[in-house]
Amino acid sequence: MSAIVTGGTRGIGLGIARALVADGRRVTITGRDRRRVDDAMRQLGAAADRLAGEVVDVRDREAVDRLVAGAVSRFGKVDVLVNNAGVGAFVEVAEMTDDQWDAVLGTNLTGVFYCTRAAIHQMRAGGGGWIINIASLAGRNYFPGGAAYCASKAALIAFSEAVMQEVRFDDIRVSVVMPGSVATDFTGPSATGAAPWKLTPDDVAQVVMDLLRHPARSLPSRVEIRPAKTR
Repeated sequence: MSAIVTGGTRGIGLGIARALVADGRRVTITGRDRRRVDDAMRQLGAAADRLAGEVVDVRDREAVDRLVAGAVSRFGKVDVLVNNAGVGAFVEVAEMTDDQWDAVLGTNLTGVFYCTRAAIHQMRAGGGGWIINIASLAGRNYFPGGAAYCASKAALIAFSEAVMQEVRFDDIRVSVVMPGSVATDFTGPSATGAAPWKLTPDDVAQVVMDLLRHPARSLPSRVEIRPAKTR
């Protein structure tokens, strides 16, 4: 089994990649920085014939196409795509720049489109697969200063559910995972470990692994996960 995890160099993506490697799967991770990619690969510690790291900006369609084709060439097929790469710009709309808006929507939505489209062609040829999109509860619980991020995640949820219906008869299952508060450095270094009540990346990774082990006769198409208690 071969998987691609975008944004797999830290946080939720690294947690998912670690769980996939531990499960014996061949994994390709992506990130936008070579140093981070190499560091993540050292942390994952898998043999070279089971792990690859690529520097990819998912907003670059040609780079995404090369990523998927390369994973097929390296590992034979792509069975799992985890669209995890994401960015945030937490600023009020009146102060938001064009570049901030474009970065959030481009990464969190258009990048998912590019990766999903490329993977569907390969999965159809390979007899099926799983596409798991990491959204957020911010895709339905909106807050000031999060207009771009909330809009991108709301659109990602809609995109996921539409694609799920398009490919379900190709034996391609699509799920969207919507975590609540997760202890990562996504919103800044101070967020990591500052609130022990928050979810961990491993909690989200567990949901992904549970999905992959789910019986073929049913499809959990949307999963919400939140801390059991707050504060």
